[in-house]
Amino acid sequence: MVDPKQATAPKDRIDPITLEVVRNRLDVIAAEMESALIRSAFSVVLKEGADCSCALFTTKGETMAQSIALPQHLGVLVSTVTSMLRTFPIETLQPGDVIVMNDPYDGGTHLPDITLITPVHHQGVAVAVAASMAHQSDIGGMSIGSLPPDATELFQEGLVLPPIKLMKKGKFDPQILSILLKNVRIPSDLMADLGAQISAVRTGAQRFQTLCEEYGSPVVLDAVAELMDRAEAITRARIYEIPDGTYEFYDFLDNDGIVLDQKIKIQAALTVKGTEIHVDFAGTDPQAKGAANAAFSHAACVTYYCVRCVTDPTLPNNAGCFRPISVSLPDGTVVNPSHPAAVNARTMTVCRMTDVIFGCLAKACPERVRASSSSMQGVSFSGRHSSNKKAYVYLELFCGGMGARPTKDGLDYIETDITNMQNAPTEAVEMEFPLRVKSMRLKTDSGGAGRYRGGLGMVKIFEVVEGPLEVTHRGDRHYTAPWGLNGGKPALPWSTVVFHNDGSQHKVPARERFTLQTGEVLHCETAGGGGNGDPLLRPLEDVARDVNDSAVSRQAARDIYGVDFDPSGQVDALASQTLRTKSSEQRQKITWTFDRGDLGKS
Repeated sequence: MVDPKQATAPKDRIDPITLEVVRNRLDVIAAEMESALIRSAFSVVLKEGADCSCALFTTKGETMAQSIALPQHLGVLVSTVTSMLRTFPIETLQPGDVIVMNDPYDGGTHLPDITLITPVHHQGVAVAVAASMAHQSDIGGMSIGSLPPDATELFQEGLVLPPIKLMKKGKFDPQILSILLKNVRIPSDLMADLGAQISAVRTGAQRFQTLCEEYGSPVVLDAVAELMDRAEAITRARIYEIPDGTYEFYDFLDNDGIVLDQKIKIQAALTVKGTEIHVDFAGTDPQAKGAANAAFSHAACVTYYCVRCVTDPTLPNNAGCFRPISVSLPDGTVVNPSHPAAVNARTMTVCRMTDVIFGCLAKACPERVRASSSSMQGVSFSGRHSSNKKAYVYLELFCGGMGARPTKDGLDYIETDITNMQNAPTEAVEMEFPLRVKSMRLKTDSGGAGRYRGGLGMVKIFEVVEGPLEVTHRGDRHYTAPWGLNGGKPALPWSTVVFHNDGSQHKVPARERFTLQTGEVLHCETAGGGGNGDPLLRPLEDVARDVNDSAVSRQAARDIYGVDFDPSGQVDALASQTLRTKSSEQRQKITWTFDRGDLGKS
């Protein structure tokens, strides 16, 4: 075992006050970059959904600071920026240069997520890199919005951009820009949103230059180096508290959008040794025919995120946190596919990878891990307006309930884990797209039962005002459930049903592309979060409040929680005690850690 003294913080190389000032300034700069992007953006997915991220990097591609945005983007940005700097070494870049890329097989995520970087110079020397990643509304391919769940290769998903120089000394390269605009269906949106990304990286560059002017770049860069060393030291100290050993877990994706009756297994073994953690995804199924594959860059960012959650949330967001962590990925698998496998629906895969690593950690340090949360689900509505034939696309960023925590209930309908986007207001959706949101409410009984209840999912109903329009439905957890912990029950799964004008209904098989006509309805029910702890231990008053708030039905209160009510609606304590005693006796010989519902059924 590694000596815990190795996990102590290094001695100060810079005075503590300056160090703390630089630390907070870096966080503020990253936050201002993201704010500039969102406030300047044109498309709903950015200005309302905030599907974007910003960060500052060293000239070697190490994270200095990142905005409080999408962990999925921010981890991937590390590999993306590294790739861009490999193609364009920092010493070759001039002030005002902007590099662009989106290639998933060279460090990117999926094609709509475009990354921009610009160098930061001080006194003629490159001292940092400012980066932004944003989901663009369309980047070409076989469907409007570039998110076809039935794609079978990368080339069907849109225009692939290797690292290329979009701007030279502050001016667009007209040929590169022309290629971009000629290959997308909504060029005005792309131009506006690229402008928002450019404003973000310029803001970061300007603010970091100001910081260097105030303190001198040597002091600032020394402070950055020490902040990284401190983050590493504290991370190692927290990892050291976790018992050594190898912890394994597995979970499933519903399908890949092509082979609909076959689940896809994701498996990992997490090894804790002293102050280091290694995750090996051996045992994961081969790459999928459909778009369920996740590029190699995601595995590291998911692992970084999960370990960060169980170490110290107060740590600065920099590369030091990543140094004690390593990942192994078998080639040709759904978590490390071979080119040109389709990857656009990778978010659901990354969510499941997150569940798998948390499942490992729940065995290692159960007091720090919550039950499984509902995955994010991306449903795009796209078509052309009848008035001017202009293309449109709206990406609904569905979420569900948060898994119950070791000492608290899960939160209702909230983005969790590696996704952290915002819900677009109904007014914004109905103003810009031919859709009507008929209903939106929390779903009773959707959260997994437990001593601590899982968060609730949502029922949301869309009606098509003007069709036809195409729906690209990229979902998961329709056939498996978010699992519970320590006797907690799994949550209800997702469900999406189409109500056609002829009276027929169609249940969407998690991933599908289909057309809706005027007046047809899409009825979406999102999953809840898994429960934590034995439901029979939930206090009577908490169950009564759940029933009063319509979070739990009376039937579920009686059948699952062992709580009965008298005719006046008050808890019948005596009847409840009898129910709970009987239920406890019936399963007194049953012990378990995970309740995964139908997870193991193939």
